[in-house]
Amino acid sequence: MRRMIIVMFCLLLGLAHGAGAQEAAAPARGALYKLEYAGNTSWLFGTIHVGKEDFYPLEPRVTQAMERATAIALEIDPTADPVRSMAVMREFGLYAPGSGSAMTDIRAEYRPRLERMLAKHGIAPEMVAPMKPWLVVMMLTIGEYRNLGYRPEFGVDLQLAKVAHGQKKRVVELESIGGQAALFGRLTTQEQARFLEDSIDIIENPKQGVQPRDLVDAWSSADTAKFEALAREVEEDTTFSGKFMKQVLLKERNPLLADGIVEMMKTEKHSFAAIGTLHMVGSGNVAELLRQRGVKVERVY
Repeated sequence: MRRMIIVMFCLLLGLAHGAGAQEAAAPARGALYKLEYAGNTSWLFGTIHVGKEDFYPLEPRVTQAMERATAIALEIDPTADPVRSMAVMREFGLYAPGSGSAMTDIRAEYRPRLERMLAKHGIAPEMVAPMKPWLVVMMLTIGEYRNLGYRPEFGVDLQLAKVAHGQKKRVVELESIGGQAALFGRLTTQEQARFLEDSIDIIENPKQGVQPRDLVDAWSSADTAKFEALAREVEEDTTFSGKFMKQVLLKERNPLLADGIVEMMKTEKHSFAAIGTLHMVGSGNVAELLRQRGVKVERVY
């Protein structure tokens, strides 16, 4: 059981080795910017953390930019040693034996609803028993994407990392897996329970919050208007989970991502960076922050 939990955790954070992509059509997807700083050039590409095999190869401007780059920056390297993720999981994602359970953390009226969602995704209750509520949210989210046909092993970040290593590029991690998990770990038990309860409400009601289908549809068609609409939804969301996503998962991380890209550009003549597309829309987005740091930013799509 513990091994199964570890495997699921690796999938959630993109630390799994996916199958090789096949040749397919290559339309514009996500978002793409050209960056210039101190005489050096980089490209900034917006990703999603799940995908389909027919997403690949990506369109030529992206693949050519990667081929020319000497360094590739990602939020984290999804192909890194899974031992690292196991330690992070134990520290931030699991309760010590007998010390807690997400099922008992949430209010009684939410427990049968969570049980139904777990059953819907084929997740045994004992599998989530040692997990903290935020990790249960990640599992449910991946389950929703899987139901739509999108899988973490075809996540864009993972595929880019595999290409980068295959081309012997230097891979720069803009964040760390521990740092990402710590954002959830700093929530109190009550806050994590609220996060899980809000997520149950959103999954059950398609009119609430950002839905998985909306995000993938926007990314797969490089639809700027859809992404801006999603950014407005995040800005206007007054639930606990909505505020946490806006203030912590996006706005708090954006300056760190921007700083990391600038640092890479100081030393690399040609580089490439890929981050989640939601970091590139809305107020305080990474492209905006890069401009504030003296980077010339040109949107390609």
